[in-house]
Amino acid sequence: MTTATTSVEISYLEAISQALDEEMARDERVFLMGEDIGAYGGAFKITEGFLQKYGEWRVLDTPLAESGFVGAAIGAAMMGLRPVVEMQFADFISCAFDQITEVAAKNHYRWGAAVPMVIRAPFGGGVHGGPFHSECPEGWFFHSPGLKLVAPSTPYDAKGLLKAAIRDPNPVIYFEHKFLYRRIKATLPQHDYIVPIGKADVKRAGNDISVITYGAMVHLALEAAQLLAQEGIDLDVVDLRTLIPLDKETVYGSVRKTGKAILLHEDNKTGGIGAEVAALLAEECFDCLDGPIVRIAPPDTPVPFSTPLEEFFLPKTGDIVEAARKLAAY
Repeated sequence: MTTATTSVEISYLEAISQALDEEMARDERVFLMGEDIGAYGGAFKITEGFLQKYGEWRVLDTPLAESGFVGAAIGAAMMGLRPVVEMQFADFISCAFDQITEVAAKNHYRWGAAVPMVIRAPFGGGVHGGPFHSECPEGWFFHSPGLKLVAPSTPYDAKGLLKAAIRDPNPVIYFEHKFLYRRIKATLPQHDYIVPIGKADVKRAGNDISVITYGAMVHLALEAAQLLAQEGIDLDVVDLRTLIPLDKETVYGSVRKTGKAILLHEDNKTGGIGAEVAALLAEECFDCLDGPIVRIAPPDTPVPFSTPLEEFFLPKTGDIVEAARKLAAY
């Protein structure tokens, strides 16, 4: 457990841990549920020390039964508590699909009942976890009204968005990227802050091509922008941060400025977030476009076990550079 009393750099993983700790200290209604989050401290050690600090009634180890403990969390939320459920890996979230999409997402529409809960979903590849520990399932829930989806790319956003999610009156799925856990660090403010849900962030301002992305792909886009700047191609990198509700104003503003758009994500290409954003740009920004809308995403296969195949499968900085050169010359 990393406390917020120091000003040293902390990792993306430690930022998540800090957010949980601070929200549990701030609000006694907040409690945690998940597989091995108590005595073991979680598969990635994000909740290490929480059982000793907050006790067994606020840090609950659950059986391997995602549908069961998500259902229990929904009931607790409806009774006024603020559960934070950990999926050990986002791949396992499909086991709780019915509870999330048919109960948590629809309760407000059915009888006005609030379900203030958070589901933490460690997602993404690049860690050689194969097809059962590397998936990006956000597209399944992007199509389900009643949910909010967030996917931070930095320690600052990871902490601020998790605190905002815990305080939100709606069910929020918090997609945290495993590849970023210990690779990305930052010094965070010591005061209490949140990152508002529904607000994208322009991580790099540019004038030639918009790259609209989220999660670990933000860092590839920034690397590509640095390389392309040497060739005089100026990328505007928009980090969505929140997938639902989508910050259309920021996305449209970027594309109306540059006239060209690349949509970049790690989820499979077909039916992904990029497809919906492309449709929105065609509907709302068509008159501003000076080139085709380009999508960069993995092929429609599960994430490979093989390390070379996984490296081939995932989008790379070179893919962005190549696509941007073609689009700039269009």
